[in-house]
Amino acid sequence: MTRAKPLRADARRNRDALLAKARELFANGQYDLRFDDFARLAGVGTGTLYRHFPTREALAEAVYREELAAMCAHARELRATLPPAGALAAFLRGFVSHLHAHQGLARTLATLMAGRSDPLAEGGRELGQAIAELLAAGVKDGTIRDDVGVGAVMMALQGICAACDQPGAQADADGTVTLVLDGLRRRAS
Repeated sequence: MTRAKPLRADARRNRDALLAKARELFANGQYDLRFDDFARLAGVGTGTLYRHFPTREALAEAVYREELAAMCAHARELRATLPPAGALAAFLRGFVSHLHAHQGLARTLATLMAGRSDPLAEGGRELGQAIAELLAAGVKDGTIRDDVGVGAVMMALQGICAACDQPGAQADADGTVTLVLDGLRRRAS
């Protein structure tokens, strides 16, 4: 498999401008614009748009991957700077806050990514790996139970994501995270 050639600085700036504008538009629910309008609004040519993202779905996938990469990087940063149980709690609470603050983006990406199971499955594995590493650190230091796997935490997060449009979802999501964290805490024997 050949690796993609690194982008020139100007090409990287154009790609970043497209992603930033798409993220903004998606967050505002404006995903049904003419595809060429993404280029105009980002201040780049249509050829640049199509060179980087041949379809609206490819653009949505790139935004999704960036969001996911940022979440996983945040998990690693928390693991490196906080005690394990605190890192897990901060990550899960941060996930809920991010979801609540970016509901429009989450809704749009879900709409645009519907039927594209490969990127979603890969993203789920990456997020699961980040959570598994947080759990493993807690198990190792004795603050997290060793009999609950990443699947249970991922299922709770999926439930939170599925209910994020409901009235009172933020408070209920915070309560769900509290329940998950309490259930994961290792009890003294």
